Amino acid sequence: MTSMLDTARLVEGLWEQTGGFTRAVAGRDPDTRVPTCPEWPLRTLVGHVGQEHRWAAELVRRCEQLPIPDPWQADPGAPDEWARWLREGAEELTRAIQETGADTEMHTFIGPRPAAFWLRRTLSDTCVHHYDAAFATDTAFEIADDLAADVISESMGLLSTPAFEAARPAVAGLRGRGERIGFRPRSMEGWVVTRTPEALRWERGPVEADVVVSGTVADLMLVFSRRVPPQDDWVTVTGDRALLDHWLAHTAL
Repeated sequence: MTSMLDTARLVEGLWEQTGGFTRAVAGRDPDTRVPTCPEWPLRTLVGHVGQEHRWAAELVRRCEQLPIPDPWQADPGAPDEWARWLREGAEELTRAIQETGADTEMHTFIGPRPAAFWLRRTLSDTCVHHYDAAFATDTAFEIADDLAADVISESMGLLSTPAFEAARPAVAGLRGRGERIGFRPRSMEGWVVTRTPEALRWERGPVEADVVVSGTVADLMLVFSRRVPPQDDWVTVTGDRALLDHWLAHTAL
């Protein structure tokens, strides 16, 4: 679960993606439907992002697990207050990491981890929700390759952690008999996940697998996070398509 990005880059990435999210929702109708979060209007998505940053900050400060908040209960205020709401949430999380120490060990839903675990987890979620907001408002979505790659690696790490099955029982359905699924970006080394009877195993490096998804790292992130379908206008799929479809059906984070 260790990130290739250092704490400074994770913080910088949080601000980049929170800023992109803020620009995507600025001046928009709060009731705009978010197609990739089909039950949510834009107001709820905005509330969730700011709420999650504050929740993660409190987890880090208290060094203990807290109940997951209800996004429908978040109040980001009127649309002209959204920028402030989002900025203050990112500031709170950044400050909590700095004051507590990124390496301070604490409880998480997958066991003891350093505080930076919550920064990375929240950043991954913010990256994906930035896309949700951009798609809902017809705004350009931009993400640096290193951040998109870390979203994939962070998600792979969660899915392959045995304790994660307790939180997401559907993950147990990803076990297999050695089938291999590969994600091959154009600009860096790829990912290969192997479905063993005991658990998932994954690694970075050359991609040789039963099914391979190829494309830009940003598009691979969006396919991996189930935001876009694995179609030819996004990515290229070669090999056992049914294996990929089964994977995507069981990987909701």
